[in-house]
Amino acid sequence: MTTRVLYVLAIVFGLHLCCAAKTVEERFYEQLVLKPNHDGTVTSSFSFTTLIKDGRPRDPRTLGKEDESQHYTLFPLALGQILRDNAITELHLSLNAGKWDYLNWGYPEEDGVGTGAELWAWMAEGGPVTVDERWGNLRNALAGLFCASLGSLDEQRTTSPALTFQPEGDLPAFSSSHQLRHATLPSEHVCTENLTPFLKLLPCKSLSGIASLLNPHRLFDADWHGMGVHVRFLDHAGIEVRLSFQAVHNPVRYASDNRRDWSLRSLFDHTIEQSCPVASSSQIRVDLPRSTAAIITEPEPTARDDAVAVYDVRQLNGSLNVAMRWPDETSFEYPLGASSSPLAHMTVRRTLKGSDQYKGHLSVVITNHLMSELQTSYLETMPWLLQFYLHSLRVEHDGVSRDDLVSIVSYTPPVPHARPALLQTLLTLPPNSTLRLTMDVVKPFLRYTEHPPDAQRGWDLPPAVLMPLARDASAGGRVRRVYTPVLLVDLATPDFSMPYNVIIMSCTLIALIFGSVFNLLTRKFVAVSLRPPPPAQRVEHM
Repeated sequence: MTTRVLYVLAIVFGLHLCCAAKTVEERFYEQLVLKPNHDGTVTSSFSFTTLIKDGRPRDPRTLGKEDESQHYTLFPLALGQILRDNAITELHLSLNAGKWDYLNWGYPEEDGVGTGAELWAWMAEGGPVTVDERWGNLRNALAGLFCASLGSLDEQRTTSPALTFQPEGDLPAFSSSHQLRHATLPSEHVCTENLTPFLKLLPCKSLSGIASLLNPHRLFDADWHGMGVHVRFLDHAGIEVRLSFQAVHNPVRYASDNRRDWSLRSLFDHTIEQSCPVASSSQIRVDLPRSTAAIITEPEPTARDDAVAVYDVRQLNGSLNVAMRWPDETSFEYPLGASSSPLAHMTVRRTLKGSDQYKGHLSVVITNHLMSELQTSYLETMPWLLQFYLHSLRVEHDGVSRDDLVSIVSYTPPVPHARPALLQTLLTLPPNSTLRLTMDVVKPFLRYTEHPPDAQRGWDLPPAVLMPLARDASAGGRVRRVYTPVLLVDLATPDFSMPYNVIIMSCTLIALIFGSVFNLLTRKFVAVSLRPPPPAQRVEHM
């Protein structure tokens, strides 16, 4: 009997050790980067990273079989099930609102700052389920998870621009071929119903740690805000899931004395009261402006140099309210001139010209601020409702035609009601100069069932994406992508009031005609005497 009890205790203890080993293999890191900008705004970048050590994506050839059990402790279970059910190798989802200003704010911490929704994923080929079927299941599952209209990213918006959206992680060796699927929805809005499921994926939710600063009342009041979900496979580490949230706040707008002083309380209306107990690392990094010397950060940081101040939230003893002040400024003055050193290597301006509802011109102006030549890729994904002609592409440099500065990598013409157009080119930007690209576009007529409810407003066109081929040393050697603002196109719209007028008139005529005919057919007409009866007859009746 004693031997049996010891055997049971050994099994329980072994299971406990096994579960403990599973817990140790997961790590959670959180970080907040606060960056004051020269226009008085403050950029806040939240990053929540969960790592499964030695984890590997699922082989798509095993989709027809039962998947092995996954025991997650810190890893978001809802997202992990979606990744396993569809055998996703790498995933990137972003939901943004606003226009990112590269000139005043520089490059963002997360590259995906295009307005609206953007989803792209790398998937291995093979198995009983095709890549397109898994792509459809993925966007529908993410739509339900984040309460977004990602199900609208159908075949009419899906492309495969492998040149611009290269894998940010490693591709597993169980498949020699991987495919990319990319889609954008520029008209998608971001609100609290998207942030709530985002916070539920965090191990500490918004109860403690840096995530307690994610106050929707302040985040969605910012000049720009966006959230992202990034999943990648690292061969030497495992599977990494990074949840990010970025916002650009304007403390001058909240201040009554027109000063740009800020603190965590003034930006988010919250302070950090306690650290997240499961976080292996929890830091707040504050970039110190180099142009202004009289700056005070409160309280005293854990570590500090000339460029950054670091606060370790795990060493928190009380309420943490990081603050930055400019005591020598009585009132902030918005800089009217451009910065002496541009914050971005290049800037892009894209416009759609033409007053005709059938024809127009697409103009893209790219300025290289460097004193050296810059090689960049240019991606244009255009829905079929705006068709451009590739033979009309013209490239001008300082007013002179320069066709040698552009090289067409791939072009996929649109198919009406089925497939968008895809253009990938390589551009050579001369040093400290401006390059202009123009193309002729046409606006086809849509079916009356294809018009949205707000057809008079117009249609949003997805942003173009530019990616310098040279890696940025300041960004850790990674390649940065530059997004242009979305465009609003006005298409020929039928007069939707006419069907209602016809319906009302037809119903009125039918009611009049039907009522008259029905009365004639069903009513019995008799002669009624209006004279009173004789007196004798009246007596007999009495």
